[in-house]
Amino acid sequence: MKIQQIAGIALLIAGILLLFFGWQSSQSIGEQLVETITGRFTDNTMWYFIVGAVTSVVGVCLLAIKK
Repeated sequence: MKIQQIAGIALLIAGILLLFFGWQSSQSIGEQLVETITGRFTDNTMWYFIVGAVTSVVGVCLLAIKK
């Protein structure tokens, strides 16, 4: 297994975990209250979603690219 594949798998797993933590954070009572009042999630939750999505995409790209 090449380093590129190992890095891709690691980034994909990290991205999925960050997305899961973001989802968990968005389901909390406090977060739902903030979303109801302001119409958007807190900055911390949004960072989980953004970084998780970018990390997952980079991981998939590393796995898809063949040298």
